[in-house]
Amino acid sequence: MASAAWPLQQAIYQRLAGDAELTAITGVHDEVPEAATYPHVLVGEVIEEPDDSHDNQGLTVAFVLHIWSKYRGYGEIGRILAHLDRLLDRQPLTVDGFELVAIFREHHRMLRDPDPTIRHCPVRYRVWLNKER
Repeated sequence: MASAAWPLQQAIYQRLAGDAELTAITGVHDEVPEAATYPHVLVGEVIEEPDDSHDNQGLTVAFVLHIWSKYRGYGEIGRILAHLDRLLDRQPLTVDGFELVAIFREHHRMLRDPDPTIRHCPVRYRVWLNKER
């Protein structure tokens, strides 16, 4: 079965980068440019596993987004996380070549970076997809 990693990454990036309210707050990047400002969201890692049923080819995908902020405290990260959930958690999403079964936020973790001015929050979404027939 073909991988869903790239079409899923494209669908998520388009959803986030196409949202004016989110992009008014933060940049959204597939690769962070050297001149990027804070805050920003980085489209991150994908872990993909087969999840077939008797008559269907399926995939379970763990998809990570990274929120980076220089806000003192976690308030800015919390607001960005709420936007990400509004756009992705339990929302419809068109993924080329696949049918979306479900998507939800699995977990997040707010962290202090070794640089004391930076906050980081990896956010993992779980996605279930079936190969289009």
